[in-house]
Amino acid sequence: MAGLLVEDREDVDGLVQGRSELEWLKHLIACHDKEIGELERLNGYYEGKQELSYMHPELQRELEESVRQLVINWPRLVVDSIEERLDVEGFRYPGKAEADAELWRIWQANDLDEQSQQGHLDALVMRRSYVVVGENEADPTTPIVTVESALDMYAEHDPRTRKVVAAVKRWCVGEGSQEEHHATLYLPNSTIWWVRQKAGGWVLDEKHPRHDHGRGEVVVEVLANRPRLKERNGVSELADVIPLSDAACKIGTDMMVSAEYTATPRRVAFGFGEEDFVDEQGRKLSMWSRIAGRIWATEKTRKEDGADVIQFPEASLSNFHATINQLAQLVAALTGLPPHFLGYTTANPASADAIRSSEARLIKRAERKQRAWGGTWERVMRLVLLVRDGSASDDARALETIWRDASTPTVAQAADAAVKLFTAKIVPLRPTRERLNFSQAEIARMEELDEQAAQAVVDRLAAGDVTPLFGTKPAPPGSEPDPEPVPVPTGASGGNAA
Repeated sequence: MAGLLVEDREDVDGLVQGRSELEWLKHLIACHDKEIGELERLNGYYEGKQELSYMHPELQRELEESVRQLVINWPRLVVDSIEERLDVEGFRYPGKAEADAELWRIWQANDLDEQSQQGHLDALVMRRSYVVVGENEADPTTPIVTVESALDMYAEHDPRTRKVVAAVKRWCVGEGSQEEHHATLYLPNSTIWWVRQKAGGWVLDEKHPRHDHGRGEVVVEVLANRPRLKERNGVSELADVIPLSDAACKIGTDMMVSAEYTATPRRVAFGFGEEDFVDEQGRKLSMWSRIAGRIWATEKTRKEDGADVIQFPEASLSNFHATINQLAQLVAALTGLPPHFLGYTTANPASADAIRSSEARLIKRAERKQRAWGGTWERVMRLVLLVRDGSASDDARALETIWRDASTPTVAQAADAAVKLFTAKIVPLRPTRERLNFSQAEIARMEELDEQAAQAVVDRLAAGDVTPLFGTKPAPPGSEPDPEPVPVPTGASGGNAA
């Protein structure tokens, strides 16, 4: 495979924090390789593909072919319950009432409604995901934004500025002898494409010339879940759930084994031989047919042949049910999930307020995610402006991410609260509509209709028709009533009409 060895040329970027480009590539790949196994394990738990735990190896080998593991996939429930409450609705500049249409256009053009959801999901499961911004040769006004899995990317932060100082993305194309391994190295002033030789060394990819953009920033941002001062790359949301999920899967599997061997009543037959267990045609019955058969008939007698059949009581599985319920309560305590999410309580809630009270911790956790990831998406949009325009304005440093409400109030309750706040002139019209979870496009259409209605009123007043101000005169008895007047809008373009 053709390529230019890095050792044969000088780095355009020079040294970045004391490392050459090739040294950065090897360093980031080595760091990524150390984490791949753990990331795949976490991903397996979300997908319900974890191995059975807490069972004796001898018993597991004996039952391997007859009993499959019962997977109680609490990890997926925990992750999905949070992710379902994380929806980006737009971006707003400081001092602006409405979301910025241009940033939202770029968001939509890159299918980030779907990609952001996938990025949030992967970050909750595998500690983090990544967002990469690049130039769009086909449309320079719309930079390309992609969301990448932690299984494919790794980034390192500057210990002083906490910014990403270098990142690598890896992928593989082809299979078998045609397999090719590729990598992209992101540095503050360059993006370099690499390909791995069959001998194992990395060379520059001649099909993709390096891009020395000179922006001074790595065009990569990290969506880290629950980052800490010493854990900049985040912590999986499954860390506390996995041991309890393993225990529940083990108890559930034990329950199925018990159902197989002891939940069916056991019978003991005295004075019978193999030849006695046959069907109507004289064919021998299988072992299970002998065990589970509801009616046994024989010509043998107790007195003459010594034949007798006794039955042992079946085993109860209630102890397994109680254990799984106890584990479910521990999961609820650790994750903030309401009891009815885990199914260990089936009692009807006292009221809608009781439902919302049980979801309080879950909602707060989702709002914390919104605060942390809102900052990440704001940095992503600043990178978008940097790639498109060469710089980001001062206002872009104070961007605000607009999120959909993470709570789940009833429609009637939300509408009632919003109308009261608007009527009391505490909240203007546009934020009121945002509280009701209308999308930015729907709000823009409503404001357009408000403006049309307001203009219709102005036109009628200019023509001398004062009906919109004073209403219609009472109709004489027996006459047809006049048509309804055009109502005066209570607000337009985010404020109250005078």
